[in-house]
Amino acid sequence: MKIGVLSDTHMPRKAKTLPPPLVKAFRRADLIIHLGDWTSLEVLDQLVALAPVEGVAGNNDPADIVRRFGYHKVLTLGSGRLQIGLTHGFLPEGRGTAKDKALRTFEGRPLHAVLFGHSHQPLLEKKDGLLLFNPGSPTDRRRAPKYSFGILEVSASDIKAKHYFFDSKT
Repeated sequence: MKIGVLSDTHMPRKAKTLPPPLVKAFRRADLIIHLGDWTSLEVLDQLVALAPVEGVAGNNDPADIVRRFGYHKVLTLGSGRLQIGLTHGFLPEGRGTAKDKALRTFEGRPLHAVLFGHSHQPLLEKKDGLLLFNPGSPTDRRRAPKYSFGILEVSASDIKAKHYFFDSKT
């Protein structure tokens, strides 16, 4: 199963449409996961045209997005064997990086991966066998050198993640 992963689109303020490299890659996806800060359901309309969409809300999302997606969830993939936690990375309240907060959100849960956004900084690492993945942002790179998104390859028993970087969002 191929899963497109993105976060922090901040649309339509940061872009009117999804960047062409992302659209091209996500057309071949079986599922798309958005990790919050959509800021408008117009993003959902653009993504649904490419593949089925799942996601969570972020700290900049209006009430309609929060009601529709919630702030955290766990997806079961890989023939029911793999558990993937989704969160934006701004909760729980208090100090810590987006990664720290994402880990605290799912503390004690037997997960295979935690996906999060919020920082706009791409991250791919394993911690005690847990895959941690932040796709960065395809429309608002902030301090990152390039725009980015991710692709997960999910088999019955494994998850592999890869970033895709590009220079222009148009």
